[in-house]
Amino acid sequence: MCEHLEEAAERDEATLPRTLGCEECLASGDPWVHLRLCLACGHVGCCDDSLNRHATHHHARTGHPVIKSFEPGEYWAWCFDDEEMADGFEGFPQETPDRHYGPRGAGAARHPR
Repeated sequence: MCEHLEEAAERDEATLPRTLGCEECLASGDPWVHLRLCLACGHVGCCDDSLNRHATHHHARTGHPVIKSFEPGEYWAWCFDDEEMADGFEGFPQETPDRHYGPRGAGAARHPR
């Protein structure tokens, strides 16, 4: 496992998601397919199968290396810098939603802190 994924796995605190949907798609009204959580800052972005690929664009803008799936039942993380995946990466319970959030409806609200 690369050093970025190792550091992410050894964190002492959860990274709280800033929203329950793709931040940029919520603002523009665009749909998404699946969501990814940036473990550096809590940005929630859409996956590369989505029209806008906001998780990847977030990495390009910020240099934050590690995302994890923000989908129920998916436990993996990805390091953009080293192009490495960590299967079985559970993180903290707050980093995995209990249901899939689609682009419309109650799931598209800001995360309560």
